[in-house]
Amino acid sequence: MQTSQKHPTTAGIHLYHQPVQGIDPYTSFQVLQSSSCHDNHDSSSSQGTTVSFEACKEQYFTLESSPATTGIIGCDSPSYASVSSNRSPFSPQGSQSNNSDQHQSCNNTYGSPISVYSSADDDYELKHKLKELEISLLGPEPDIVDSCHCCFKGEHQGGSPEDKYNWIQIAEMIPKLDLKEVLIQCARAVSDDDIQTAIGWMDNVLVKMVSVAGEPIQRLGAYMLEGLRARFESSGSLIYKALKCEQPTSKDLMTYMHILYQICPYFKFAYISANVVIGEAMQNESRIHIIDFQIAQGTQWMLLMQALAGRPGGPPSIRITGVDDSQSFHARGGGLDIVGKRLSDYAKSCGVPFEFHSAAMCGSEVELENLVVLPGEALAVNFPYVLHHMPDESVSTENHRDRLLRLVKSLSPKVVTLVEQESNTNTSPFFQRFVETLDFYTAMFESIDVARPKDDKQRISAEQHCVARDIVNMIACEGAERVERHEPFGKWRSRFLMAGFAQHPLSSTVMSAVGNMLNEFNENYRLAHRDGALYLGWKNRVMSTSSAWRCY
Repeated sequence: MQTSQKHPTTAGIHLYHQPVQGIDPYTSFQVLQSSSCHDNHDSSSSQGTTVSFEACKEQYFTLESSPATTGIIGCDSPSYASVSSNRSPFSPQGSQSNNSDQHQSCNNTYGSPISVYSSADDDYELKHKLKELEISLLGPEPDIVDSCHCCFKGEHQGGSPEDKYNWIQIAEMIPKLDLKEVLIQCARAVSDDDIQTAIGWMDNVLVKMVSVAGEPIQRLGAYMLEGLRARFESSGSLIYKALKCEQPTSKDLMTYMHILYQICPYFKFAYISANVVIGEAMQNESRIHIIDFQIAQGTQWMLLMQALAGRPGGPPSIRITGVDDSQSFHARGGGLDIVGKRLSDYAKSCGVPFEFHSAAMCGSEVELENLVVLPGEALAVNFPYVLHHMPDESVSTENHRDRLLRLVKSLSPKVVTLVEQESNTNTSPFFQRFVETLDFYTAMFESIDVARPKDDKQRISAEQHCVARDIVNMIACEGAERVERHEPFGKWRSRFLMAGFAQHPLSSTVMSAVGNMLNEFNENYRLAHRDGALYLGWKNRVMSTSSAWRCY
């Protein structure tokens, strides 16, 4: 969820950055436990579309156990979004036509364990629902949408859509409309280049239904509306320049990130699961080198250093190579020297021999000479919510996503940790990507909602500056300008296997550590161990996966 350093950073930063303000209460968590706890789970579990989530309170759920809910959205809530409505910031370069990401595999190779409209039958169901919505709004006229296509230049085919839609009448029905269905209807019009219908939904209906201070779906709808408007208006060259909200100062941005760090477990899921895996893999090593492809504030490694400091026989020497980008630079208010000094000071206080090496560049620019791996070091590589930013074969002939994996493999690391959002937006065509984004972020906004009041200004700012920009990028952009390109675990597994890695089993200690962390959060968070990976979910939606890899 983060943009490349090649793009200006006008209005946001992303979900996985560590906060600077010290170490949270999990600092004292010991990631290294006795070897008797290292009971590896079999990673060859049966495959299917159902993933069981085990809550910390011994509750069991499956992905199909919670039906989708729809609410009645009123029109009396505030109706303002975060982005200027007269000129939206993001734009496409044309929808991609690659259909390889359609959700069609029962083993999670092509899609999340759950997603909306994930098969041909579900696509038919979507069209049926859209038709029902049209009939409820317009009466039983046949093929309304199909007869209303027009191009962006205003050349209409088969008559004007204005003759088909009575927007005044539709606006009067807003209290009875479902916001999700209206968003999907508008996205369909944008996808079909139906200019008048898209404008009608945006300007007459959606703007009255969304609110950054409303229910989770209303808040998400505000940002998705801006993404639709930006895509429709083709403002790609202004993608990070035309946001209404000003770029927050480093101090404010760090506050917003710290809020998310405290109220939802996605950061901690990444830090704790990776730390336990690395700590176990390095328990007998005297010289450890960690390459972090998203070093951010470096907070994660303070937790690991504290655990290693108490190791019998004394702590190992630790060297960390931190890969940086412009977003982290802004959030810190400076370069990697800040991270190096902070980690060095902390290591000294723990009695851990330490060295920091900086690689001030975005991950796609990293080459072998930037990593400086020395003989005799036990190497660990960490990819925390970052690989999905690397352009793959669908964007660039260089295919940095797979190039980086082959580069890392050539270093013969002892372990590689991967944490990614469980979503399928990389090469999906626009409309399918829109529905997937709507599904994923509905769950995320609901999970954020339970921790803060709806009118909490800090939460609004955190969503606006740390989440919304990613949403708009996924909806509005194509080609190299779209840097948010998530893949489900099945695809990451295929990439790692093709690069020459084998899956590294996760011990029961990893599951236990993350489970203990989740005890501090809402009971609707779920945790499952399947296919050798950990799945973190909100209710019936998988949100993130954590896995580990080793060389053959």
